[in-house]
Amino acid sequence: MKVSIKLADLTTDGILSAACPSRIVLDHVTSKWGVLVLVALSEQSLRWGELRRMVEGVSEKMLAQTLKVLEQDGFVLRVAQPTIPPRVDYSLTDRGRELTDRLLPLMEWITANAGEILA
Repeated sequence: MKVSIKLADLTTDGILSAACPSRIVLDHVTSKWGVLVLVALSEQSLRWGELRRMVEGVSEKMLAQTLKVLEQDGFVLRVAQPTIPPRVDYSLTDRGRELTDRLLPLMEWITANAGEILA
């Protein structure tokens, strides 16, 4: 399903309005760590340590905060296994998968053009 947004729809109570709640979700989804965690989870579920190694440079604190926000927004599912030691798996929800289906083409474009843009 393709969604088409016109500039007129964005102004006056649209997403360009300061009061639009979409700004909060946009902030969560487009934060550096939010994007990278979503991309990391796009192909498989991962444990905490696997995520931390895959998303290089993220601190434990930022990873915890990012996962918590993405879980609260309904993009990431956290499943704790009752084992010793505890095992926690993170995966995308249906909403998270729908989001990454749209996010991955943008990331592909950024990757393909980053060298030229930064040159």
